Amino acid sequence: MPKPTGPTNPLLSAFISELRARGHTERINFLLEMADRLSAPERIRAEVNVGKIERLSAAGETVVVPGKVLSAGELTKKVNVAALKFSPAAEEKILKAGGRAIDLKELVEKNPSGKNLKILV
Repeated sequence: MPKPTGPTNPLLSAFISELRARGHTERINFLLEMADRLSAPERIRAEVNVGKIERLSAAGETVVVPGKVLSAGELTKKVNVAALKFSPAAEEKILKAGGRAIDLKELVEKNPSGKNLKILV
């Protein structure tokens, strides 16, 4: 029997289960989409560079990365970025540009419906 893929971190697994349950009961597609993307194996999960965020987002927008934000590139726009993980240099660049680096759990608590968000993969 093949080894199961996906997250082995118990905290992440519990968060994914919570997203799925809440998404199904409240019929929120954003939560179901995040649960699907986060339940993928880590080697398949999104890794987005700050330069890509600069190119694909507008100032004042909130961007969601269901994976890790890396520091390659420059960020000049004030963008709020929510992600599972941030590299220290990427977090510094986001804060230096005037944006916020938000944990995904915090974003789901504040905006569970997923309105006015852009998902970058």
